[in-house]
Amino acid sequence: MKKLLLGSVLAASSIFTVTACTSVNATTDTTPTAQMQKNHKDGMKKGEMRGPMSKLDLTATQQAQIKAIMQNKRGDRTADRAEHQAERAQMDQQIQALTNASTLNTAALNRLADQRAAKEKQRFIERVQTQHAIAQVLTAEQRAKMEQMKSERQEKGRKHSKDRKGHDKQHQGM
Repeated sequence: MKKLLLGSVLAASSIFTVTACTSVNATTDTTPTAQMQKNHKDGMKKGEMRGPMSKLDLTATQQAQIKAIMQNKRGDRTADRAEHQAERAQMDQQIQALTNASTLNTAALNRLADQRAAKEKQRFIERVQTQHAIAQVLTAEQRAKMEQMKSERQEKGRKHSKDRKGHDKQHQGM
């Protein structure tokens, strides 16, 4: 019972933290974000691949196939956006009701956890299906190069994380 209560308190606090961080980011200077959006739109107008895909020397046919995959994915996501927002708002209200209740309804909490897990599972499946479809368009050499870039990106992230932990420890001692 203690573990369940502690887990629900941690889940609720993480939701509040994310909400607070989101509201702080919404009120801060958005110049870098605006610049990234401009670059994103410029790339789309030119019809160029961006990010790791731009480094794979894709043929025009491959680019067209990958764009079709991404547009299909984007179309599915856009069509369901209002439904997802309504579901999310309803779930947030249920979480708030559980949080504010004098006693924790563990059955309702378990249902919410199962719902959230099912949504995450579906997003994971869709993401891997999209990655698989794109990988089928690439040659073996391009897939190997993509995997190498992914490994380098992950290593860079690990290095940054280690550097950050050391930085945090230095400031804790102050």
